[in-house]
Amino acid sequence: MRYLLPHPALSAMLLIVWLLMANAITFGGIMLGSAFALVLPKFTEPFWPDRPRMRFRGAFLGYLAIVLFDIVVANFQVAWLILFRRNRDLRSRWLVVPIDLTTPEAVTMLAATISLTPGTVSSDVSADGRHLLVHALDVADEAVEVARIKTRYESRLQRVFP
Repeated sequence: MRYLLPHPALSAMLLIVWLLMANAITFGGIMLGSAFALVLPKFTEPFWPDRPRMRFRGAFLGYLAIVLFDIVVANFQVAWLILFRRNRDLRSRWLVVPIDLTTPEAVTMLAATISLTPGTVSSDVSADGRHLLVHALDVADEAVEVARIKTRYESRLQRVFP
C-alpha cells in the first residue's frame, strides 16, 4: 500500500482540493482528481526523504477541533475589541514563546496556528529554532498568554508529531 500511496494524507488533500476547484462532484472529476492524487505524490516522493511522523487520528483531530474552536472564539473577541475599545486602550505586545518542538514541520504548524487565530500573528522563529516571536493584539499578562500558547497548542502538537 505504501508503494501505491506514499503520502496518503497528501493524496486525500489533492482529491478534495481538486473537487473543490471543480465546484462539482462528477464521475469524471472524481476520476481525474484520483489520478492526480495517485500520480503527484509518487512523483514528489524523492523530495520527501525524511517525512515527519504524524498521528492523524485522535491527536490530530483533537488538535484540529481545538484550533477551529479557538478561531471562532477569537473572531468574536477581536470584533468586540474593535467595536467597543479605543485603540489607545489596547495592550498589544510582542511575546517570545520558547519552543520545545523538535521538527521543522511541527514548528511551522505552531506558527501557522498562531497566525490563523485572529488577534495574534507569529512573526519570526529564532535562528536556533527554539523561540517564536508572536505579536498579540490585546494581552493583559504576557506570561499567561505564553503559557496558554504552550499548553493549548504546543503540547497537543507534541502528541501529533511524536
